[in-house]
Parts: sequence; C-alpha cells; structure tokens
Amino acid sequence: MAKAQMMFPAGFRWGTATAAYQVEGHNTHSDWWAWEQVDGRILHNHKAGQASNWWANAEADLDAAAHMGTNAHRLSLEWSRIEPEPSVFDQNALDRYRQILQALHDRGIEPMVTLHHFSNPLWLVEKGDFNSQIVVSYFQRYTAKVVAALGDLIPLWITINEPMVYMFMRYLVGAFPAPQKKGLLAGMEAVKHMLLCHAAAYHTIKDSYPAAQVGVAKNFPVFQAKPGSYFPARWWAGQVNFWFNELWMQAMVNGRLRTFIGSTPIANLAGSFDFVGVNYYTRFYVKFPPLGGFYDPSWGPEAVVSDGHYGEVYPAGLYQVIQNALNYHKPIYITENGLPDEDDDLRPSFILTHLREVWRAISFCYPVMGYYHWSLVDNFEWDRGWTQRFGLISLDPETQARDMRPSGRLYRDICHLNGISSEMAAQYTPALLATMFPGESPQSPAWQG
Repeated sequence: MAKAQMMFPAGFRWGTATAAYQVEGHNTHSDWWAWEQVDGRILHNHKAGQASNWWANAEADLDAAAHMGTNAHRLSLEWSRIEPEPSVFDQNALDRYRQILQALHDRGIEPMVTLHHFSNPLWLVEKGDFNSQIVVSYFQRYTAKVVAALGDLIPLWITINEPMVYMFMRYLVGAFPAPQKKGLLAGMEAVKHMLLCHAAAYHTIKDSYPAAQVGVAKNFPVFQAKPGSYFPARWWAGQVNFWFNELWMQAMVNGRLRTFIGSTPIANLAGSFDFVGVNYYTRFYVKFPPLGGFYDPSWGPEAVVSDGHYGEVYPAGLYQVIQNALNYHKPIYITENGLPDEDDDLRPSFILTHLREVWRAISFCYPVMGYYHWSLVDNFEWDRGWTQRFGLISLDPETQARDMRPSGRLYRDICHLNGISSEMAAQYTPALLATMFPGESPQSPAWQG
C-alpha cells in the first residue's frame, strides 16, 4: 500500500549549487587567493589549494549529480579567470566554462549561472573594486564577454550573489578580503555600485537573450527579537530586517537606493529582475542595544545549531521568507539552502523539514520554481576554510576522495520521486516520521500492506 507523500509539480527544478572559487582550485588571480596566504585570515590557516578540483574534473561530480536525479545546478564563473588582467580575456577559460556548461546540458541538468560570487580579480581591487564608479563599466564589459561566449547555454542568470553579505563581511566585519576603504559609508557606496553593476548586467543579458531569466541570489535570514523582548528590541529587529533584507530588494523594485540621508536614483535599475533568488539558512535573535555584535549567539535552549555554531536549524523561517518574497510578484527560486554538518546527523532532517515548507508554500500556489541545495560537494568555505562541510558528497581535499553521504542518497530519492514521503522519513530520520506525517508509523495499516 502506498505511503504518505508530498508531491511537487511536474518540471520542478531539483538542483544543487556550487561557487567557482570554492570548488575550482588554484584561482591565483583572485583577491581571495592573495587574502588566504596570510596566516590568521582563514580558520586554522587552511588554504583552498585545488579545492574540489573542478577546473580539472567538474564532470565527475556532475555525473554524481545526474545519478542523483537532479535536473538543475547553480554554479558561478570566476571573473579573475576570465579576465586575469584588465582588458585581457582568457579564451581558454571561457572554453573550459563552455565545456562544463555543455556537460550539464548533456546530463539533462539545467544551468543557473552566477556572474559574481564574492570573488574579485586582483586588478579590480587595485582600482578600488566596488567603491569605484569605474567598476560598473568593467562589470558590464565582463558580462558582455560572457554573454557572447556562453549565453546560448545559460537560461537562468544570477548577476550578484548575496550583495548584503558581501558588504557586511567585507566592509564591516573584515572576514572577507579587505577593500581600500572600510566602514558603513564605504559599504553603502559599494552597495550603490553593485546595484549599478546588476542593472548593467541585466540589460546586457536581456539585449542578447530576451528570453533569459535574470535575478540576484539574496540571502534572507530571519531576524527576530527574543521572545518576551520589549518594544525597543522588536523595533531594532525590524530595522535590521529592513537594512539587510529589504533595502536591496526595494531598490530593484523602484530604482532608488535608500540611504541614511534620503534616497538615490539608480539608472536602469527599476524592475530589473525576473525572479527572486532566495538563499536561506537560519534565524538570528538580534541584540538591543547591539553591543559586541548585532545578534545573540546563545540562540536558545531548544535550538538545534549546526557545526561551528554556524546557525540555528529553523525550517519555518523558509516558509516565512517565501511569504515575504511574494511581495515582489515574481517567480521564486530557492537558490541556496543547506547547513554545515560533517557527520551528516542533521542534514537528512534539515532537507526533509525545509522541503516540507517549500511544499507547503507550493500547496498555496506560491510560485516556487525550484530548490538548489547548498552544496553538491564539500568545498572551501571562505573564512572558515575546510572546517565546515556542506556537501551531499563528502570530500577529502588532500586525496580528493569522495563519498555520497546518507543525505545525498536521501536527496537522490527525493529527486527521483519528485517529492518527499513517509518512507524517506522512516528510513533516514525515523524520529521525524510522527511529526512530518501524523498517523504514519511502521505499525500503521498502510505500512503493513
């Protein structure tokens, strides 16, 4: 007898995600490569090295993704490979990206391509990177080169990944490669130029490929005051939510960037997105006053927290973020969702409970078009080095040995079914069975049939 199932629409995109610097290896012209060579900047002084060896052999992991049953993959291009020196474009790099994109198509996997995912060419940093107006023409030129060389293979585009994370970590926290100017004012200047870069890239892509769908991948944490907090803490949580989550999105809607002294018009920006890319990981309890950090790292007594104190596992937040994304009246893609979990003891339940929230949203006819799990394979996790493992496939960075984690096998079952089922819960996360599928148990009549 059939068990309980939560089925997804036909054509739903079951994807995985990676980023160029984190998996390719030896991106020696990137600002991240130079940054990580100095001791103390990366946890345990880890180095990216060959990373996941994608530049030499991405196809092996794409074979695994195809075996898993995925039909979509999000990857990024490394600007510093394509343009290692200003105005010098590497045709070999473009050819290799074309091979990887064709390999995806050959395996029945639709690519979603990100133009900027945290990493810059060193020469751009020397010219002031996103604090310089000139970055806009450079980014438009880079985009035009990519569109001409690869655009026929790319139906879905992300211009910039997590722009507010980039600003926060680079200009305020200092965990990302240091810009020439730091602080909040410099960070907001960078946000303005990133918006200009996005608008320029959007129109460059659409001019050549009008049917292409273009957006950004925006990280949407849930910011809340702790239960029982007084009004100032609740007010502050709303402020943090606006400046981190809504500022960028509202600018793309109305073409104006709100600043501390008013708003600034951004040329060609209004309406320049075809979908909302949602990166969702966790919830934060904000602190007020925000002394010594903006959030309370103690989480809560009932919280399940992932490796390295990365974040609370809070599936309901994904549904909340999807509801908020409806305000933009565009299709929605979950462009990243995952957690660091080397032992894989949390990831199976993480996947099932978060996908339940996606299914719940789709059941209300919310336009969620796909889900891209972060990540396909363990990779170099920026300032945390190799200490945090997000992969459905485990990786030994020294030997490059790989092994499919149980969560990878679960995701394989989900992709092949096009849904989640009580059988999956019973096999991979038996403790979840009663809460995810009430009335289902191995002793129920359906399980005895």
